[in-house]
Amino acid sequence: MKSTLGIAAASLASLAAASLLATSPAVAQSKGAKEKCYGVSLKGKNDCAAGPGTSCAGTSTADYQGNAWKYVAKGECEKMGGSLAAKAGNKKPVPQKG
Repeated sequence: MKSTLGIAAASLASLAAASLLATSPAVAQSKGAKEKCYGVSLKGKNDCAAGPGTSCAGTSTADYQGNAWKYVAKGECEKMGGSLAAKAGNKKPVPQKG
């Protein structure tokens, strides 16, 4: 009985780990051409690198935080008003016209 319970617990742990890997930024990047876009994510919705005092995905502390990035389709970042490099401040992005 104990070995069956142990196998079931190990299976659940494996499934949980697999689901975390499937939603990681590295996996998101591999699904087509993507680029890191700084200053476009909303509070707590960044993919990673939210600056000092934060650890990674979902840890940005303000909307449009300049040092937090989100994966976007390649070529779309600057069109939506973001930056390909970290920037200072939390200014709302202004999409490009045309």
